[in-house]
Amino acid sequence: MSSSRSKLSNAMKSSYVKTVVLIAVIIGGVVAFWFGLRAVLGTEYPLLTVASGSMEPTLFRGDLILVQGISNFSDVKADLQPYGDIIIFHRPSQYGAESLIVHRAVQKYQGADGLWYFRTQGDAAPPQGVLHPDPWTVPQTLVVGKLVGKVPWVGYIPLYIREPLGIMLIVVLFFIIILAEYLPVLFKKQKEQR
Repeated sequence: MSSSRSKLSNAMKSSYVKTVVLIAVIIGGVVAFWFGLRAVLGTEYPLLTVASGSMEPTLFRGDLILVQGISNFSDVKADLQPYGDIIIFHRPSQYGAESLIVHRAVQKYQGADGLWYFRTQGDAAPPQGVLHPDPWTVPQTLVVGKLVGKVPWVGYIPLYIREPLGIMLIVVLFFIIILAEYLPVLFKKQKEQR
């Protein structure tokens, strides 16, 4: 009976170690992917989720977007939809809480300080050909990058995770996975004791 206990103990240790190693490999892979993507695209925010409908019909809420850093701001195309580049920038502080905005550059100019400044507008604003820019002017120091690609609907996952219901669902799934992993071992142990 003691040999079966030691076998069970070794199996639990082995299973536990394998699980920990697998989790570490997954986390390491995700971290390496994230930092690699940041280095290749030249921005702190290479992947973002569209959180509002201000860019419809070009981008929809829940789209995952790929962002590339801008090394030469004079190359940013500023024009009305669909010709201007879509830039991602930090909202100027005088216009409320800081957040990242995804809007089209519709005008640009170089200031006396040598910096480029952009007027932006969402595509869901007035019809094409009508200029109705956002109330702010965005200096290049607030620009994170420009849109280079999108994947529809994938961004709903991070949007959902931010919600209290999404967090609760993740916690429940985590406990279900743990129970599914270790309940069979516990039942086997109880059977052996009988």
